[in-house]
Amino acid sequence: MWSGDELDLDAYLERIGYEGDRGPSGELRPDLRTLYAVHRAHTASITFESLDVLLGRPVALDLKSIEDKLVHGRRGGYCYEQNSLLAAALERIGFEVSGRGARNRTRGDSVLAVTHAVLVVTVKGEPWLCDAGFGFQGPREPVPLGRPGSEVRQGEWTYRVREEEDGVLVLCLLRGETWRDLYAFSPQRYHPVDYVVLNHYSSSHPASSFVGRLIVQYPGDGVRQALVGRELTRLHPDGRAEQEIVGPDGLLAVLDQEFELRLPERDAEELVRIHRAED
Repeated sequence: MWSGDELDLDAYLERIGYEGDRGPSGELRPDLRTLYAVHRAHTASITFESLDVLLGRPVALDLKSIEDKLVHGRRGGYCYEQNSLLAAALERIGFEVSGRGARNRTRGDSVLAVTHAVLVVTVKGEPWLCDAGFGFQGPREPVPLGRPGSEVRQGEWTYRVREEEDGVLVLCLLRGETWRDLYAFSPQRYHPVDYVVLNHYSSSHPASSFVGRLIVQYPGDGVRQALVGRELTRLHPDGRAEQEIVGPDGLLAVLDQEFELRLPERDAEELVRIHRAED
């Protein structure tokens, strides 16, 4: 399903700095400990970014292209790339992985189209939400789906999943003393080909939030960071949000120091030119 047999698993594990346990033969076991370790290492190492969309380039979702970009090229990516790569790795390890399509709920009461890709991984009959591609508010670790309403602490951040009508599940994040909906998804399974369609909209439609917009995000253990356009936001677990403006002269330093993202010289120059044109 996810082309896991084509993945260079050793290169992927090196890219994410995986330090979890291995079996006697050196292989990873498809158990809950491995799932946690891989998910956490992935979200810690691969930045959320959609710079190719801003640069006017197509976003390819075949595994080789994703691997070349995120693993060997040490770039980041957005949800379709991130979770397709994670799905391939988990499938290669031996996990049961299926896709879901989610509606973003961080923008008020408006009903938005299904544009976010998430994964459901089943371990010993229990489903877990896995998502390496929701940016700075997303979970760093798997979230259990079999116990709706239970609070899950991940470092200084707390999540829960609540259930609505028709089996719709909603991932929520506690910010300060307020629970905020992040996204909602139904039980319907999504396949890689479905993400190709969603990716086409997200990377090219004029109404997409990614088109013509710089977006780079990172879900830190403590402070979480998002650069959207020229505004750099640092989000704290107690709900505080600090903003500062990043101009073209400081852009590359912020990408490097805050997001560990370094671009080839030609791409960096083009990105700065686009950033400067916003004046």
